[in-house]
Amino acid sequence: MSGLLALLDDVAGIAKIAAASVDDVVGQAVKAGSKAAGAVIDDAAVTPKYVQGFSADRELPIIWRIAKGSMINKLVYLLPAGLALSALAPWAIPPLLMLGGAYLCFEGAEKVTHVLGWGHGHEDYEGKENEVQDPAHLEEEKAKGAIKTDFILSAEIMTISLAAIPESNFWMEAATLAAVAIMITVAVYGSVALIVKADDVGLAMSNRGRLGLTRVLGRGIVKVMPGFMKALTIIGTTAMLWVGGSIIVHGLAEMGWHGPEDVIYGAGKSVAAALGDASGTVAWFTKAAIDGVLGLALGFVLIPVGEKVITPLWRRVAPKAI
Repeated sequence: MSGLLALLDDVAGIAKIAAASVDDVVGQAVKAGSKAAGAVIDDAAVTPKYVQGFSADRELPIIWRIAKGSMINKLVYLLPAGLALSALAPWAIPPLLMLGGAYLCFEGAEKVTHVLGWGHGHEDYEGKENEVQDPAHLEEEKAKGAIKTDFILSAEIMTISLAAIPESNFWMEAATLAAVAIMITVAVYGSVALIVKADDVGLAMSNRGRLGLTRVLGRGIVKVMPGFMKALTIIGTTAMLWVGGSIIVHGLAEMGWHGPEDVIYGAGKSVAAALGDASGTVAWFTKAAIDGVLGLALGFVLIPVGEKVITPLWRRVAPKAI
């Protein structure tokens, strides 16, 4: 009997350790995932455009297909690559982060120039208008394009998250990174599905609602969604520039050049002190604003490089990958 009680006690102890480990994994995953907020927001802001032009009954299947592709990107390709980097070449993580940050700055700045009417963007190029789109394969092409775009954003999310995970054993890092991948994919594409179908839900409520309040709410949803989509795009672009700029500044500090980070940190503290803010909120927003401006400036510099050199070269090397 005493042996059985001892066994049960051991099982209970193991269960407590396992539960604590799960809590640690989830907690670390939430903290690590929050560091990639800019890329996550942009992912949610970019994806809805891939279902535009399709019938309402095809929207959710397309989103589901993209979500599955995103999960494969993160778990099958990026997670092993990230763990291998962490174990074999940790020195490569800061430069890769900076490369991803530069890409975010480029994309954010390009969106700004497009709004201002200064450029045509790297997705428009000579001869594109002459390409024939086969309607039978349009959905296939849109889904593949979305998954390729997701791969870039997912690589940035996973790299940022990996850098934010505290040093631990291999399995804890793997479990945490896998949790980040699953949580972010569910959050992003669940949000995308809600955003895409909000118009249809609002229209159904306004036409079929039994209560007057339901119909009014439905009409309100239909009216609000266009503005909400514009706001989401603005937030996503701002987040890209902020995160991209902060990654570059922090990466320079990681590689030994602490000057820019120290100056920005000092500016934030000075502004907060001048305004009498003791909570650090003003300092944080000041730092984020400076990072965003630097990100925008870097993006403007990278636009001609991306549009005139990298993109044309990539189209020649891998035309089917565009």
